[in-house]
Amino acid sequence: MGRENLRATLVGFAATLAVFAVLFYTAGVDDLVTQLTTADSRYVGLVLLATLGWLAAWGGALRTVLGVLGVELSRVRSFLVFSGAMFSNNITPFGQAGGEPVTALLINRTTDAEYETGLAAIASVDTLNFVPSITIALVGAGYYATEVTLGRRLEFAIGAVGILALVVPSLVYVGWTRRYELEHRIVDALIPLIRAVARVVPRVSVPTAEGLEQRITGFFRAIERIATNPRGLAIALVLSAVGWGFQMVALWFAFVAIGEPIAFSIALFVVPIGAIAGVTPLPGGAGGIEWTLAILIAAASPAVGFKIATAGVVLFRGFVYWTPVVLGGTVLGTTGMGSRF
Repeated sequence: MGRENLRATLVGFAATLAVFAVLFYTAGVDDLVTQLTTADSRYVGLVLLATLGWLAAWGGALRTVLGVLGVELSRVRSFLVFSGAMFSNNITPFGQAGGEPVTALLINRTTDAEYETGLAAIASVDTLNFVPSITIALVGAGYYATEVTLGRRLEFAIGAVGILALVVPSLVYVGWTRRYELEHRIVDALIPLIRAVARVVPRVSVPTAEGLEQRITGFFRAIERIATNPRGLAIALVLSAVGWGFQMVALWFAFVAIGEPIAFSIALFVVPIGAIAGVTPLPGGAGGIEWTLAILIAAASPAVGFKIATAGVVLFRGFVYWTPVVLGGTVLGTTGMGSRF
């Protein structure tokens, strides 16, 4: 199993390198290097600070949700745990969907919370992050539309966001109202799968259907506790919105750093749309997010153009991607050795 996971990770990163190679070739490697090496270091530092602000805000949202579930976590530890969460998201395919199980295990090891409690917490934070992202994107697009005429690419992207704003909450609602039916189906599907794995890996124990159902029930009850706590939800949503704001500021600073500032209203709607591109088979959506952001910014600011847009996006994503990878990798390395931080 370990070899298969390693092979999948290596294939994912190889695909990411190929995507970046095409992006850099299209944008022009020499121009890209020139833009990045001549960037204003003062604003580059502000990109880093904004990135840390984003991690702190979303770490605070995770701390709030865990507090609702009776799990205490300091501000510093919540920052480190969330950095570890982003590390797992950035090295696994399909963004948050791929990293949530690892994050739940990290929460379990650092707080002694049950695994399903940690999974409910990080899943809730990821879900809550969707609400302000879509709202901010639609507000930013609406404001930008009052200044210029939207091009076909932007109309398509914003239309897709509008559809997601309707479809995703509807799916969540339907799934929640049928959660107990969903629980039985999950148990029926997982037991044969785990038994098949146990035949190949003897050390894997097969849980009983009752035990597995009890754990899934614990997950749903944790979600219920979060959903029925208005104060906790409100605080988490505010912190989520603040985190998105820091990301948008970071993107804006990145373009100021290379001497090609963009309208802040553009950052308001392209950052959430770019995040949607993170749900790809590429680790952390790397490559796909950069392409999406560069195309959208070039379409929104023809004077900037694709080459300059790529340089600004690469600078922005360099900090947003690698800062949690470095911090979170250190956290996971520490907890993996059995120690705490």
